[in-house]
This record gives sequence, C-alpha cells and structure tokens, in this order.
Amino acid sequence: MGLAQAWSVALCGVDGLPVEIEADVGVGQPRTHLLGLPDASLHESKERVKAAVRNSEEEWPKQRIVLGLSPANLPKGGSSYDLAIACATLAASGAIPPDRLATTVLLGELALDGRIRPVRGVLPALLAARRAGLTQAVVPVATLPEAALVDGVDIHGALTLPEVLAWLRGDEVPLPKPPRPVDPPLPQVPDLADVVGQPEARWALEVAAAGAHHLLLTGPPGTGKTMLAERLPGLLPPLTREESLAVTAVHSVAGVLSSDYPLVASPPFVNVHHTTSIAALIGGGSGLAKPGAASRAHRGVLFLDEACEFGQKTIDTLRTALEEGEVRIPRRDGIARYPARFQLILATNPCPCAPPKEVDCICTSTVRRRYQSKLSGPLLDRVDLRVRMRATTAMSNADAAPPDSTATVRERVLKARSRAATRWSAHGHNWQANALVPGPALRQEFALPRDTTALLDRALAIGALTGRGADRCLRVAWTLADLAEADRPTADHVAAALQFRERRV
Repeated sequence: MGLAQAWSVALCGVDGLPVEIEADVGVGQPRTHLLGLPDASLHESKERVKAAVRNSEEEWPKQRIVLGLSPANLPKGGSSYDLAIACATLAASGAIPPDRLATTVLLGELALDGRIRPVRGVLPALLAARRAGLTQAVVPVATLPEAALVDGVDIHGALTLPEVLAWLRGDEVPLPKPPRPVDPPLPQVPDLADVVGQPEARWALEVAAAGAHHLLLTGPPGTGKTMLAERLPGLLPPLTREESLAVTAVHSVAGVLSSDYPLVASPPFVNVHHTTSIAALIGGGSGLAKPGAASRAHRGVLFLDEACEFGQKTIDTLRTALEEGEVRIPRRDGIARYPARFQLILATNPCPCAPPKEVDCICTSTVRRRYQSKLSGPLLDRVDLRVRMRATTAMSNADAAPPDSTATVRERVLKARSRAATRWSAHGHNWQANALVPGPALRQEFALPRDTTALLDRALAIGALTGRGADRCLRVAWTLADLAEADRPTADHVAAALQFRERRV
C-alpha cells in the first residue's frame, strides 16, 4: 500500500500543461478508478496498462487503485498517459523506486505486450515540461528525432515498458539518447521561369512575397494559376528558429511530421481541395479540436484552388484567422488555440463553364454573379492583391527576354523584406513584413502626406473602399516602395496598390 506520483503532459492546442498523475494503492476490492476528467480513450487505458504490466512480467496490484490526474478540472484525452500511469501505479505498489519519477516526464502509449508506441505532440509536450522545471524525459524511440529539438531536458528513448522500469530501478540498462538534430535538406521548389507569360500575375506574386500579402488569381483554366501559387514558397525567406519550432509543434500535434527530418525549416505549402469541410480547414474533431489546414500552413502558404467551388460558410471561416493570425475553436471542454499566420492564395475561374476565351462563355449574368458571390465581400476585403489572368495565346516567344527565375525574384524579395524589417525595428517595432503593420500605425506614426493618399481619400469618399481596404492599400504601397528601394511610398505607389484592389472577380 502506498502513494506515488509521475508526470505527463496535457495538450490544449499547441500549449502544454504538466499533469501530475497520482496513484494510490490501498485496501479495498480490486478495482481501478481513474479521476480527472478523462475521455473515452483515456478511460480505456486502465485495461491497456494492466495488460501491458502483466505481459512485461510485472505484478499488477490486486488491491483498490485510485489514479488522480491533476489539475482535476482540465479535460484530458489520448493515450500518451499510459506510460506514466503504469510507472506511478508500480511505484505506489513498491515494485519500483519513486526517486526518478519526481523530475521525469513520461510520454507514450502502451501496447498490450508492453511495447511503447509513438504519440502525437511530443515537441510541445517537452517544451511545456521544460518550462515546468522537469529535467528528464522518457519518450518512444520513434519520436527521438522530434524530441531532440528541445534543449535543456535529458531525453531518453524506450522501446518497451521493461526497459523503462529497469532504468527507474537504476539498473545498468542504457536507454537510447536522441540523435543530433539534422537540418532538413533544402526543398526542391519549382522555378518561376517555367510559367509562360502572365507578367502581371508574376509581378503580383513578387509583391505578395515581399510584403506577405494575400492574393487572388482569376482566369480561365490552364493559365498558370496553380503553377504560380506553387512557386510562392520558393520566394519566401527561410523560417527563423523560433518560427520553425512553432510550425513543427503544430505539425507534431497534427501527426504529419517526417520521422527523418522533423524540423520544418521552410515555409509550408498546403493545398486544400474545394470539397474540404470546415473542421478540415480550420480545425475540429471530437473533444478538444485538432489543427486544420489553416494552422498547418502557419508561416507558409494556404492555397485554395477553385475558390468559388468552396461552400461560402466554409471559406468565410478564414476571416478571423486572416485578421488575427490565430484559430480559436471553442468546445464544451475548453478553447483550442492554434497559430495560423499564413499567406492566402485564392485561384478561381471567372464562371462555371470556364472556356479558354471569355467570348465563348455561355453563362448568363445571373449565373456568373451567383458563382462569384461565393467569395463574400468581407473575405475579399481582406485580400490585398487581385489579378485577372488572360488566356495563353503563345507557348513561347523567342524574341522576348527570358522571364526572371525564382532565384532572381527571391533576391529582390529578400532585399525588400530586409528594408521593411530594418525600418520598423528602427522605430522599436518587431514587424517582419508590411502586411503585419497595424492600421493605426500606418495612419498615425507612419502617416503619408495628403497629396500622396489623395486617391485613397477619393475612393473612401465615394464608397469604393472600406477603412480596412484603405489600410491594406497602404501596406501594399509600402511594399511597392521597398521593392523600388524608395524611402517612402509615392502617389504612384498608392495608385498601383489601389489598382490591385479595384480589379473585380
């Protein structure tokens, strides 16, 4: 009879909270009680852990067992608590010493034969354990490359429950250590020079990359809308260490990390099909919600092809994420928060029939308006750049100069981004792109002369532009100025920014 504690981690979104697992083995009818708001999968862990302990040639206590997961008011789910529950129970029964459990976080699902299976969310769980002062961790061997990304914690891997128990007893059984983190190879990005024609759309893509602006591409099938979107990640700067860990944490919770190169070092590209559900787009699921495509595209590109084929309710769920860079999904058991600071690229045909040339369109004006209305006004108001693409009329032009490659355009983009970051940091701000600058700062601290913004004032006066749209025009104007290596936007830059927004779908 006795009492023992072990540590695990509960995940709410990408935020982890250490969970103390207390095991009390006492007099009473042999039965296991699990307390602390466990979900159905965690309730099943009682029988799963019992079988794993018995099949590991250990004796399961034949007494009354009470397992308390604290904080008790925090909903808990999943199978990652199995290893900690087994160790706490055996420590309470006296089968293993409790010394090492006080400073060790245990993560892993137990198979019935005692094998330790990998679980999701190891990276955010270990980051939470480090913040809580836990100095050691035992994780499944399969997740060691992911665990190696966390500094300041002595991490061990284990294949089976007997290995962990031998380590807790102090036996000379070395547990595997994580490998040295290896930077992933540079992704093979397609070249922008492959796109035939479309100089206006290519320029808009460069502006979008330089300022982190959202982009809408409208045109007939086969004009290169998808090709342009796929080439945007190659124009973006690499992720910083902090950004990489944030993106990797989301992918870890989503269960989409590579086992060989878990660190996400390049901006992700997520292509969403038009039949996707709301839960798949922004996150959802039973219990506390899982991350969706919007969060997996954090610090990268979210591409919605055939945007007018999406359900309007589905695509409008992105409006809050576009403004705040975060997805909040309320549930009965709490609110899951996931980062979602992405660049949105929309591509659509001008009408349902979508002929190569618009003069061949057979759609009525009513059908075209109904089709285009799938992209609501509030959503379009958040899109900075709108480009109309024309049908390709020639596959090559030997007399024209070759188009710029991805490397050439990326060099200009990085210079513009550097100018913007240097300018904002000189005034004590940490904005890394012009699209992140708040509207009040643009209108007050960095206000432009009235003659420069005269076109914006006129558009506001006649109702052709909203206040949000005016702020977004100013951000684009600053990006155009950075690409032109100008200190401040001119009236021409503001006019060009306004022209990008005035295009109709």
